[in-house]
Amino acid sequence: MIDSPDTRSSDVLPARDAWKAMFALSLGFFVSVLDQSLVAVALPGIQADFAAGVLETLWVSSAYLLAVVVPLLVTGRLGDVVGNKQMFLIGVSVFGLGALACAFAPSIGILIAARAVQGLGAAMQMPQTMAVINRIFPRERRGRALGVWGVVGSVAALTGPLLGGVLVELFSWHAVFWIHVPVVVVALLVGQRWIPRLPTFARRIDIPSVLLSAAGLGMLVYGIQQGIAQHGSVMFGAVIALAAFMLRQRALERKKDASAMDQEPLVPLELFSNRNYAAGTVGIVSMGFMAAAIMLPVMLWLQQIRGIGAGEAGLMVAPMAVISLGLSPVAGILADKLDPRRLASMGFIVLLAATAGLVVAVRADAAVGWVSVAALGLGVGQSFIWGTNSATAMRDVQPALLGAASGVYNLSRQVGAVIGVAGVSAALQAGTVAGSPHAGVAGAFMVIALALVVGFVASLFFRNTLAQPAAAKRAR
Repeated sequence: MIDSPDTRSSDVLPARDAWKAMFALSLGFFVSVLDQSLVAVALPGIQADFAAGVLETLWVSSAYLLAVVVPLLVTGRLGDVVGNKQMFLIGVSVFGLGALACAFAPSIGILIAARAVQGLGAAMQMPQTMAVINRIFPRERRGRALGVWGVVGSVAALTGPLLGGVLVELFSWHAVFWIHVPVVVVALLVGQRWIPRLPTFARRIDIPSVLLSAAGLGMLVYGIQQGIAQHGSVMFGAVIALAAFMLRQRALERKKDASAMDQEPLVPLELFSNRNYAAGTVGIVSMGFMAAAIMLPVMLWLQQIRGIGAGEAGLMVAPMAVISLGLSPVAGILADKLDPRRLASMGFIVLLAATAGLVVAVRADAAVGWVSVAALGLGVGQSFIWGTNSATAMRDVQPALLGAASGVYNLSRQVGAVIGVAGVSAALQAGTVAGSPHAGVAGAFMVIALALVVGFVASLFFRNTLAQPAAAKRAR
């Protein structure tokens, strides 16, 4: 399960070429994450233009998220089989075509279908970004590269609402889809030129595993989005399908071990025998939860409770994105040199302190300027987690399993985001029903803090394999 430092040497590129490929990969990843928060701002305009109901309008967002999550395990594995570069370019193309279809959609039904196409394109290219990064950068520089990758996603999620608001205000909701087109074109041009064509690995995709994972993940995400209490039977079906999926993976692993057959699990369970990968997967669920959910209570408190305008509120949280971008290179260098357990746990402690500060500020009805102070803390904390968590989780995964590992990792981030939005929304709703919006906002921050505690505990299980090459060689 563990690679030596030399295992992937044939795929490693010179530093300049690796960073050029990183730029191309980041463009595709950026628009995929940006889209999830960008379109949310346009929903009122979409509803008005099509005279659509609330549920129909919400499906404009839900269809995209479902189409991203459901195929992620399959598309990650396909990268190992078809090729990461090919899957990335196809995925970006499908995403771009979906965006064009959204911009021209004549009805809400066609718009929802086009959003599903966009989501499928995102699911095809997302796992490839992480898999390629792990193959073209040497172990000792992977932390800084994955730090940039993580911050790209974080900044995309944070800038989406701000950019979406500007585009809708200056133009119309169509602009939130048109904005993707030039980025997609550039990503395709530079991706074709700069992303290397890496060796593939002969695999046969197990169809029952595909069907079970699609059914289980689809019902899981749908049930969480629509409300667990109202869709208990859907959640029960998700548990049954996912349990059957895991049993199927275990059976395939046993057959593979016994007969060396080429049909392998969609999710190789041996991944989780790697302690760093298992802990990193839990950590990314926590970070996905925080990144997707943190702006909901912040913006509610600033805009609806304190009466701050959308533009001013956006500027108040901007320090989070700015400090993340500024610290990312430093944090990445440290991730390649220091004990990941100390670095990641420190990041989670800073995030917890910033979140606790927000709870205190809301309960004390403090000056809104405290939000900018907390945003600085959030930016510092996550800068030291994204790259460290990703690099530590993926550093010792076998090359033949990188696509599958990346698919599971990205899926974990997305599921964390879904749970985060649902959990925080429930806390905010509870406060509204009780007639205490302040309590709802404070409760939402406490829910986020609980998720961060889980990530902190997971980070304590990291081991510094980068500093133990001899031990890694013996473990092969």
